[in-house]
Amino acid sequence: MTAVGQVHRSWALDLDVETLYRILRLRVDVFVVEQSCPYPELDGRDLEPTTRQLWVADDDGAVLATLRLLEDPPASDGGTMFRVGRVCTDRAYRGQGLTTRLMETALAEVGERPCRIEAQTYLTQMYATFGFVAEGDEYLEDGIPHVSMVRGDA
Repeated sequence: MTAVGQVHRSWALDLDVETLYRILRLRVDVFVVEQSCPYPELDGRDLEPTTRQLWVADDDGAVLATLRLLEDPPASDGGTMFRVGRVCTDRAYRGQGLTTRLMETALAEVGERPCRIEAQTYLTQMYATFGFVAEGDEYLEDGIPHVSMVRGDA
């Protein structure tokens, strides 16, 4: 294994094609292949102007972990709702704190503003350590149990 680098962050429209490809490849490898869950990974939100991609890469540029930070349309009160999603880590690098580094970076950017995540149920305790609280009942999304979670006044 090569060295694990720093957390990178880019607005969607500033992201170079090769890095975007590597991010999408990791997401497909984890969510579609590893979890045996055929679903529409390319949902159009990766290229929205307010989307931020965060990732950790090794010295060779391979993406080892990633998450996507979205801004949902303003709520009725006019405030922005952030959404953390597509959080994943290459199997070989799990347990090394990469998700924690990504979440801390994303939530530092969110600040005190409200944020939502649609968490796979088995990860709710981990997201709770970042201040997320379950909202509503468990539901199936693409055959995988999920729970909506919010942080802040959502």
